[in-house]
Amino acid sequence: MTNDSTTVTDSHPTQPTDELPLRAGLRTRTLADERLQFCRQIGVEDVFLDHRDPRGDVFADEGSHDDETLVIDEGVVPSVSDLVQARRRVEDAGLRLMGIQSLSYNVYGKIMLGKEGQERQLETIKELIRNVGQAGIPILGYQWNPRGVVPMRTSQTVPLRGDAKGRGFDVNDIEDPYERAPGVEREYDEDELWENYERFLEEVLPVAEDAGVQLALHPADPPTVEQLGGIPRLFRNFEAFRRAMGLVPSDNHGLKLCLGCFSEMPDTDVTDVIEYFGERDEIVFVHFRDVIGTWPSFTETFIDDEQSNYHALDAIEALQDVGFDGVMVPDHVPEVVGDTEWGHRSRAHAISYLNGLLECSRRANE
Repeated sequence: MTNDSTTVTDSHPTQPTDELPLRAGLRTRTLADERLQFCRQIGVEDVFLDHRDPRGDVFADEGSHDDETLVIDEGVVPSVSDLVQARRRVEDAGLRLMGIQSLSYNVYGKIMLGKEGQERQLETIKELIRNVGQAGIPILGYQWNPRGVVPMRTSQTVPLRGDAKGRGFDVNDIEDPYERAPGVEREYDEDELWENYERFLEEVLPVAEDAGVQLALHPADPPTVEQLGGIPRLFRNFEAFRRAMGLVPSDNHGLKLCLGCFSEMPDTDVTDVIEYFGERDEIVFVHFRDVIGTWPSFTETFIDDEQSNYHALDAIEALQDVGFDGVMVPDHVPEVVGDTEWGHRSRAHAISYLNGLLECSRRANE
């Protein structure tokens, strides 16, 4: 674990984000010059960094190299200097590094399940929060879900318009989805996992408050069932998030509001979700994607698809109505013809659509 408490002189001050409007941004695993240039060219000013997992994780971005990303794992924390260097690289391209997109399961899985080694993982996360704050990066996203017990999607090639490919989930495609998955040593009780989560918040939120870092919680995906693969999925519905925000109240804790995940939940209106948490100032940033259908079978689609579960303009107007002025990120995009692995074409379409809606909405409100 790197321990870097060195004060770093910053010649690239970050613009205060509370002076910025609601806007669209992107997530990227590489900070290569060409990637950052592309982001700026298509009308983006904010990026979130997907860190690299050193345990053989394949880059989701073509052409990434170790010096163009950050590595985070259990006991592996980027130094303040590394984080400042990453932020300055983004700023030199005319962008803002808003945060670390998420944490991999390796970083907090033992904390979630109360396993031996959880104290080491807590120290990893605390040091990461301190370093992120000292480097002037405002947000750290995370999710509280076991990985690998069931597939996040059961298909990568569901046909969409023009033979584009979307990722889909159908619980009927999984053999015994509710049976204990290989590697899950015992049955876990939901109350037990809530206790572990509350302890996690008690440990890390004071650190986040001191560091000036916002922590942002992502929903379970797929959501709605009490457990999959033998492990409870806590953040599967609206009530779970309301409970999470009330466990250890903090101005430095909120939602990574994934509209796609909430729209996957049956009988859930995303505008109601935005209104409830937005009025309480509990939305840190937004994952802007949509799906067709809800649990137990749904497909990710284009955010302008008329068959999708909600209309993008309704969500944008709801965000504006509650005064949210953060970043909206199209986290997943369909596969379109001739695209790259990262999805340059599809992401450019999503950003252009969001920016167009934002401009129309602003002009209508003038």
